[in-house]
Amino acid sequence: MPAPRVYAREEHPISRRQISPNALRVLYRLRDAGHSACLVGGAVRDLLIGLEPKDFDVATDATPEQVRQLFRNCRLIGRRFRLAHVMFGREIIEVATFRAGGEDDSETSHTDDEGRILRDNVYGTIEQDAVRRDFTANALYYAIEDFSVRDFVGGFADTQARVLRLIGDPELRYREDPVRMLRAVRLAAKLDFTIEPATAAPIPELAVLLESASNARLFDECGKLFMAGHAEASFLGLERHGLLAVLFPELARALRRDNSGGCRRLIIEALRSTDARVREEQPVTFAFLLAAMLWPAYADGVHALLGQGHPMTVAEQRSADRVVVHQCKRVAIPRRVSLVIEELWFLQSRLATRQRRRVMRILAHPRFRAAYDFLLLRAAAAPELQPEVAFWTAMQADGSAREAALEDAHRETAEEAEPGRNRRRRRRRKPKAQSES
Repeated sequence: MPAPRVYAREEHPISRRQISPNALRVLYRLRDAGHSACLVGGAVRDLLIGLEPKDFDVATDATPEQVRQLFRNCRLIGRRFRLAHVMFGREIIEVATFRAGGEDDSETSHTDDEGRILRDNVYGTIEQDAVRRDFTANALYYAIEDFSVRDFVGGFADTQARVLRLIGDPELRYREDPVRMLRAVRLAAKLDFTIEPATAAPIPELAVLLESASNARLFDECGKLFMAGHAEASFLGLERHGLLAVLFPELARALRRDNSGGCRRLIIEALRSTDARVREEQPVTFAFLLAAMLWPAYADGVHALLGQGHPMTVAEQRSADRVVVHQCKRVAIPRRVSLVIEELWFLQSRLATRQRRRVMRILAHPRFRAAYDFLLLRAAAAPELQPEVAFWTAMQADGSAREAALEDAHRETAEEAEPGRNRRRRRRRKPKAQSES
């Protein structure tokens, strides 16, 4: 096992004032009970580069049962590896026992024929725990007894250089868990790190391994990639490392056929809009972003079906069903999410209407505001949609502006129907015949 490089308190910027008081309570109680306890992983990494951690995880030599004896507000979770969750209201401090098992120790973990880990439930020392973690930047330990940072794999220097490096042989580590490739892209995007060349090199060749990963797990991972404020950087990272075509094959095909660049503009605008809303602490939904990412494939399908003579409603439903079913083979989309996606798509064609009754019904639709935002997104990539945007913007203004827009729309419709006339001639209603007595 590697000897640690110990960085004393004066050699690093981490202060106890930056650490959650609840995490400090857990660390001190474990220490007072005679156990070794350290803050570990992303919290240490983030504190070293000046970020505010969202979660504080603790690693210790105490077993989960020993942790539960020390904390009444504790519950044990997990099958593959037991964890202790110490709960302080809404905050949960995750406490994990040092784990053993690495790439060269077949007795401590069980894998399938492809090398994926099936079971990894053996306790070990802090040194063993460090070498079995994924990236060097995540294998740093802040020790509460002397406030030092302990580094077993060179993570301190990599963090300072903003480099993401896998511990061990990259190809073997990706085969153990293919989702690590997505994690590498996500962390590089989130932290503005560079993926070390040897860590990045195997990804394009091994990207196909993601096809065997659980599509439900991939949905969760995609949520982390795109909904945490670094969606654009994550998307570009997936594209650069050959992962996008595995996760979103329909989108990748649309981008390859995108001669005008409109498809890419739509996607990039959607990603940037999502990132901006996250920064401004405004609500974001994964359904809206997925609707944008799958829109090119959906729109192409509708166009093809209309060309075959199908009515609009049939073309829309068939295209939506096909796109969602094909996407779910790679990344599962829960029904509650796919329903929202389809509503946003179907409303886009409805926004072309200018009849007063239909306009008022659309304004009252619970998804209207999201559909309007989606129209704005499309217009950013397709300027010819600006008149439609102007109309629906006016529909959300006060009464006089709304009425003026409706009158203009009615007049334009009449002129299109009867060129040269300002308004359509109204038909006289025939009087009802009186019944004879």
